[in-house]
Amino acid sequence: MNALNHALFMELETAIADLGKRDDVACVILCGEGKAFSSGHDLRDIEAGGETEHSQYEATVLEALASLSVPTIAQVHKYCFTGALELALACDLIFVDEATVLADTHSQWGLSPVWGMTQRLPRRVGAARAKDMMFSARRVGAEEALRIGLVDRVFAAGELASQTRDYALAVAKNSRHSHHVCKSIIEATDGLRLHEGLDYEYTNSPGVCSDMQARVAAFTSKS
Repeated sequence: MNALNHALFMELETAIADLGKRDDVACVILCGEGKAFSSGHDLRDIEAGGETEHSQYEATVLEALASLSVPTIAQVHKYCFTGALELALACDLIFVDEATVLADTHSQWGLSPVWGMTQRLPRRVGAARAKDMMFSARRVGAEEALRIGLVDRVFAAGELASQTRDYALAVAKNSRHSHHVCKSIIEATDGLRLHEGLDYEYTNSPGVCSDMQARVAAFTSKS
Protein backbone atom coordinates (compact mmCIF):
# COMPACT_ATOMS: atom_id res chain seq x y z
CA MET A 1 0.00 0.00 0.00
CA ASN A 2 3.04 2.27 -0.44
CA ALA A 3 3.31 3.08 3.26
CA LEU A 4 5.60 6.05 3.86
CA ASN A 5 8.88 5.71 5.74
CA HIS A 6 12.20 7.51 6.11
CA ALA A 7 13.87 5.63 3.27
CA LEU A 8 11.11 6.66 0.86
CA PHE A 9 11.50 10.31 1.89
CA MET A 10 15.23 10.12 1.19
CA GLU A 11 14.47 8.93 -2.33
CA LEU A 12 11.81 11.61 -2.72
CA GLU A 13 14.27 14.31 -1.65
CA THR A 14 16.73 13.19 -4.32
CA ALA A 15 14.03 13.17 -6.99
CA ILE A 16 12.78 16.65 -6.02
CA ALA A 17 16.31 18.07 -6.05
CA ASP A 18 16.84 16.64 -9.54
CA LEU A 19 13.55 18.05 -10.80
CA GLY A 20 14.42 21.47 -9.42
CA LYS A 21 17.57 21.60 -11.56
CA ARG A 22 16.04 20.52 -14.85
CA ASP A 23 14.87 22.80 -17.64
CA ASP A 24 13.10 20.03 -19.57
CA VAL A 25 10.37 19.41 -16.97
CA ALA A 26 7.19 21.49 -17.26
CA CYS A 27 4.82 19.60 -14.95
CA VAL A 28 5.28 16.91 -12.30
CA ILE A 29 2.87 14.05 -11.57
CA LEU A 30 3.28 12.33 -8.18
CA CYS A 31 1.67 8.89 -8.06
CA GLY A 32 1.88 5.56 -6.27
CA GLU A 33 2.11 2.25 -8.11
CA GLY A 34 0.01 -0.74 -7.21
CA LYS A 35 -3.22 -1.03 -5.25
CA ALA A 36 -3.20 2.43 -3.67
CA PHE A 37 -1.56 5.84 -3.71
CA SER A 38 -0.49 5.33 -0.09
CA SER A 39 -1.95 4.05 3.15
CA GLY A 40 0.01 6.72 5.02
CA HIS A 41 2.98 6.73 7.38
CA ASP A 42 4.11 3.18 8.17
CA LEU A 43 2.91 2.47 11.72
CA ARG A 44 5.95 0.26 12.31
CA ASP A 45 8.18 3.20 11.46
CA ILE A 46 6.22 5.37 13.91
CA GLU A 47 6.40 2.72 16.61
CA ALA A 48 10.18 2.59 16.15
CA GLY A 49 10.41 6.34 16.77
CA GLY A 50 10.35 7.61 13.20
CA GLU A 51 7.61 10.16 13.92
CA THR A 52 9.85 12.16 16.25
CA GLU A 53 13.31 11.24 14.97
CA HIS A 54 12.83 12.21 11.32
CA SER A 55 9.74 14.43 11.28
CA GLN A 56 11.54 17.73 10.72
CA TYR A 57 13.54 16.29 7.83
CA GLU A 58 10.45 14.81 6.20
CA ALA A 59 8.53 18.06 6.61
CA THR A 60 11.41 19.82 4.85
CA VAL A 61 11.15 17.37 1.95
CA LEU A 62 7.46 18.21 1.58
CA GLU A 63 8.35 21.91 1.67
CA ALA A 64 10.77 21.30 -1.20
CA LEU A 65 8.01 19.54 -3.14
CA ALA A 66 5.61 22.43 -2.52
CA SER A 67 8.29 24.91 -3.60
CA LEU A 68 9.02 23.39 -7.01
CA SER A 69 8.63 26.14 -9.60
CA VAL A 70 6.67 23.92 -11.99
CA PRO A 71 3.04 22.81 -11.44
CA THR A 72 2.69 19.56 -9.49
CA ILE A 73 -0.22 17.10 -9.51
CA ALA A 74 -0.88 14.36 -6.97
CA GLN A 75 -2.45 11.45 -8.89
CA VAL A 76 -4.28 9.61 -6.13
CA HIS A 77 -6.12 6.30 -6.32
CA LYS A 78 -7.85 4.08 -3.75
CA TYR A 79 -6.34 5.15 -0.40
CA CYS A 80 -4.82 8.43 0.73
CA PHE A 81 -4.57 8.48 4.51
CA THR A 82 -2.91 10.86 6.96
CA GLY A 83 0.77 11.20 5.96
CA ALA A 84 -0.17 10.36 2.39
CA LEU A 85 -2.75 13.16 2.47
CA GLU A 86 -0.08 15.53 3.76
CA LEU A 87 2.09 14.45 0.83
CA ALA A 88 -0.72 15.06 -1.66
CA LEU A 89 -1.52 18.44 -0.10
CA ALA A 90 2.04 19.56 -0.80
CA CYS A 91 1.20 19.37 -4.51
CA ASP A 92 -0.59 22.15 -6.39
CA LEU A 93 -3.47 19.97 -7.55
CA ILE A 94 -4.97 16.66 -6.45
CA PHE A 95 -6.65 14.35 -9.01
CA VAL A 96 -8.44 11.17 -7.89
CA ASP A 97 -10.58 8.39 -9.30
CA GLU A 98 -14.11 7.53 -8.20
CA ALA A 99 -12.93 4.80 -5.81
CA THR A 100 -10.57 7.04 -3.84
CA VAL A 101 -11.06 7.66 -0.12
CA LEU A 102 -9.06 10.21 1.86
CA ALA A 103 -8.71 10.69 5.62
CA ASP A 104 -6.69 12.26 8.40
CA THR A 105 -6.37 9.53 11.03
CA HIS A 106 -3.82 11.16 13.34
CA SER A 107 -6.30 11.19 16.23
CA GLN A 108 -7.14 7.51 15.73
CA TRP A 109 -3.57 6.61 16.65
CA GLY A 110 -2.88 9.29 19.27
CA LEU A 111 -0.67 11.30 16.92
CA SER A 112 -0.51 14.96 15.94
CA PRO A 113 0.45 16.31 12.51
CA VAL A 114 4.11 17.11 11.86
CA TRP A 115 4.13 17.26 8.04
CA GLY A 116 1.83 20.25 7.52
CA MET A 117 -1.72 18.94 7.91
CA THR A 118 -2.86 21.70 10.29
CA GLN A 119 -1.82 24.34 7.78
CA ARG A 120 -2.46 22.91 4.33
CA LEU A 121 -5.76 21.11 4.98
CA PRO A 122 -7.62 24.21 6.34
CA ARG A 123 -6.33 26.23 3.40
CA ARG A 124 -7.90 23.63 1.14
CA VAL A 125 -11.28 23.03 2.77
CA GLY A 126 -11.66 25.70 5.46
CA ALA A 127 -11.06 25.46 9.20
CA ALA A 128 -14.38 23.83 10.17
CA ARG A 129 -14.17 21.05 7.58
CA ALA A 130 -10.52 20.44 8.46
CA LYS A 131 -11.47 20.08 12.12
CA ASP A 132 -14.25 17.67 11.15
CA MET A 133 -11.79 15.44 9.30
CA MET A 134 -9.18 15.69 12.07
CA PHE A 135 -11.54 15.08 15.00
CA SER A 136 -13.54 12.24 13.42
CA ALA A 137 -10.76 10.53 11.42
CA ARG A 138 -13.56 9.61 9.01
CA ARG A 139 -13.03 8.61 5.41
CA VAL A 140 -14.03 11.12 2.75
CA GLY A 141 -15.11 9.73 -0.61
CA ALA A 142 -14.15 11.18 -3.96
CA GLU A 143 -17.36 13.08 -4.66
CA GLU A 144 -17.47 14.70 -1.23
CA ALA A 145 -13.78 15.54 -1.54
CA LEU A 146 -14.49 17.32 -4.81
CA ARG A 147 -17.48 19.16 -3.35
CA ILE A 148 -15.53 20.55 -0.39
CA GLY A 149 -12.46 21.44 -2.44
CA LEU A 150 -10.17 18.77 -1.03
CA VAL A 151 -9.47 17.47 -4.55
CA ASP A 152 -9.61 19.18 -7.94
CA ARG A 153 -10.72 16.47 -10.37
CA VAL A 154 -12.50 13.11 -10.11
CA PHE A 155 -12.16 10.67 -12.99
CA ALA A 156 -13.75 7.33 -13.77
CA ALA A 157 -11.93 4.25 -12.55
CA GLY A 158 -9.26 3.26 -15.05
CA GLU A 159 -9.01 6.76 -16.56
CA LEU A 160 -7.13 8.57 -13.81
CA ALA A 161 -3.62 8.10 -15.20
CA SER A 162 -4.48 8.97 -18.80
CA GLN A 163 -6.62 11.97 -17.85
CA THR A 164 -3.96 13.30 -15.50
CA ARG A 165 -1.31 12.91 -18.19
CA ASP A 166 -3.48 14.72 -20.74
CA TYR A 167 -3.95 17.59 -18.30
CA ALA A 168 -0.22 17.71 -17.56
CA LEU A 169 0.60 17.79 -21.27
CA ALA A 170 -1.80 20.72 -21.73
CA VAL A 171 -0.11 22.53 -18.84
CA ALA A 172 3.31 21.80 -20.34
CA LYS A 173 2.37 23.66 -23.53
CA ASN A 174 2.07 26.88 -21.57
CA SER A 175 4.92 29.02 -20.25
CA ARG A 176 6.89 27.56 -17.36
CA HIS A 177 8.07 31.11 -16.69
CA SER A 178 4.46 32.25 -16.21
CA HIS A 179 3.83 29.25 -13.97
CA HIS A 180 6.86 30.10 -11.85
CA VAL A 181 5.74 33.70 -11.36
CA CYS A 182 2.17 32.71 -10.46
CA LYS A 183 3.27 30.01 -7.99
CA SER A 184 5.82 32.24 -6.30
CA ILE A 185 3.39 35.15 -5.87
CA ILE A 186 0.57 32.95 -4.56
CA GLU A 187 2.98 31.41 -2.05
CA ALA A 188 4.42 34.76 -0.96
CA THR A 189 1.01 36.41 -0.47
CA ASP A 190 -0.82 33.53 1.23
CA GLY A 191 -2.56 34.99 4.26
CA LEU A 192 -2.10 38.64 3.30
CA ARG A 193 -5.00 41.04 3.04
CA LEU A 194 -6.22 41.74 -0.49
CA HIS A 195 -4.63 45.17 -0.83
CA GLU A 196 -1.31 43.82 0.48
CA GLY A 197 -1.42 40.94 -1.96
CA LEU A 198 -2.26 43.24 -4.83
CA ASP A 199 0.62 45.54 -3.92
CA TYR A 200 2.94 42.52 -3.90
CA GLU A 201 1.76 41.41 -7.34
CA TYR A 202 2.10 44.89 -8.82
CA THR A 203 5.64 45.10 -7.48
CA ASN A 204 6.91 41.58 -8.16
CA SER A 205 5.16 40.34 -11.30
CA PRO A 206 7.21 41.17 -14.43
CA GLY A 207 4.11 41.21 -16.62
CA VAL A 208 6.16 40.04 -19.59
CA CYS A 209 8.05 36.78 -19.15
CA SER A 210 11.22 35.80 -20.98
CA ASP A 211 9.46 33.59 -23.53
CA MET A 212 6.66 36.02 -24.42
CA GLN A 213 8.13 37.32 -27.68
CA ALA A 214 8.83 33.85 -29.02
CA ARG A 215 5.35 32.64 -28.12
CA VAL A 216 3.57 35.62 -29.64
CA ALA A 217 5.74 35.45 -32.78
CA ALA A 218 4.95 31.75 -33.19
CA PHE A 219 1.23 32.53 -32.96
CA THR A 220 1.22 35.54 -35.31
CA SER A 221 3.30 33.68 -37.91
CA LYS A 222 0.41 31.22 -38.27
CA SER A 223 -2.17 33.96 -38.81
